[in-house]
Amino acid sequence: MNALERFNRLPLDEAIAMLSPCVAIPDWASALVQARPYADRAALLARAGELMRHWGDAELQQAMSAHPRIGERPTGSQAHAALSRQEQASVDRHDAELAEALRTANTQYEARFGRVFLIRAKGRSGAEILQALRLRLHNNEAQERQASLAQLREITLLRLEGVIGA
Repeated sequence: MNALERFNRLPLDEAIAMLSPCVAIPDWASALVQARPYADRAALLARAGELMRHWGDAELQQAMSAHPRIGERPTGSQAHAALSRQEQASVDRHDAELAEALRTANTQYEARFGRVFLIRAKGRSGAEILQALRLRLHNNEAQERQASLAQLREITLLRLEGVIGA
């Protein structure tokens, strides 16, 4: 049985738990589970995307509770922390200059926007992340909220694909 077939057959609470590491928005996971069964992976991803289009400030705030600062390695054994560690693996913590630049830019970002900087780290180098962080510091609040939500959607879909498998 593949992961999607298993997901379709799981009891409600187990299916929601399977999705919880994707994003800290329980209503999204619940709605995605309630729409089962999915004929195929594409149908699941399409429904996930539809549900994400409705995310706004409340969902962004809720999801941010599970996201560490970029460049920092979250501790703990929760699934969110493990995924963040994997996703940020390309950020070289041993590059002192890069680490300091990320710390400084994170501090500026948090002072400006009141939340941690959110970016899909998977597939990006530390230098690319720093460049994006510096560019997004020039956004106004509305632009940055939309940029953060777009990144949250990307992160969530990548994690969902990981949970469900190819």
